[in-house]
Amino acid sequence: MDFLRPASWEEALAAKAEHPTAVPIAGGTDVMVEINFDHRRPEYLLDINRIGELHTWQTGEHHVRLGAAVPYTRILEDLRTELPGLALAAHTVGSPQIRNRGSVGGNLGAASPAGDSHPALLAAGAEVEAASVRGTRMIPVEEFYTGVKRNALAPDELIRAVHIRKATGPQQFSKVGTRNAMVIAVCAFGIALHPGSRTVRTGIGSAAPTPVRARVAEEFLAAALEEDGLWDSGRPIAPATAGEFGRLAAGACSPIDDVRGSAAYRRRAVAVMARRTLGWVWDAYRGSEGRGALCA
Repeated sequence: MDFLRPASWEEALAAKAEHPTAVPIAGGTDVMVEINFDHRRPEYLLDINRIGELHTWQTGEHHVRLGAAVPYTRILEDLRTELPGLALAAHTVGSPQIRNRGSVGGNLGAASPAGDSHPALLAAGAEVEAASVRGTRMIPVEEFYTGVKRNALAPDELIRAVHIRKATGPQQFSKVGTRNAMVIAVCAFGIALHPGSRTVRTGIGSAAPTPVRARVAEEFLAAALEEDGLWDSGRPIAPATAGEFGRLAAGACSPIDDVRGSAAYRRRAVAVMARRTLGWVWDAYRGSEGRGALCA
């Protein structure tokens, strides 16, 4: 196994173009586990730790551009306001040591259906900035996952950053596991309200071959909120509406039975998490002093 250690982004892209099978490594929280258990034996490791820009972020008017190697700890400490759903998900990732090393870029590269950041990215609305010596392209996050631990990157591409919409309404994240953290999710659910466009977005993890959105549930809920005038009035959501939202969210799943849980349990858990997180974000929305401004 050869170890490549570029000093700049340009050198990293050149190395990836020359060695398309090279596996990027920054925190190593996924890659090193696979190597240590002999599940993976890459010919080349591409260490990107010396590339400073990958460890930084920029906050714009509408988006946060998050460098691929920004650790979860930085999201927790510095981006809770802009990216509340992702910060909640980051809180459940591993131990403090893992959160100090692991990153959203690494989670995306691994493309595990159980990755903790995926539901929050789907719910918030994110795009993956992929680059190669040929140029840069933006990939909507829902198109990035192509299969179990497979993604839309070309062999010569690297993830440079993730562009995530800043929260304009409440966001929530829920995860089922044997513990609150340091555990792979049995399933997970993220939800974000987007009052400006009067839309709802969701993300489901570990309940299908890839992370997915519950699009039918989103459309149902957005229509119900509009038809009942709830965006403006802030009245409570009817239990029947919340229940149907949970049922439709579970319908977006195509889970399997494995050692962590059965398919039936996962569907049931997603329905419950969808109802609960909806209750949490709606309570937060109703309590927002600036609710009228959010709807403008």
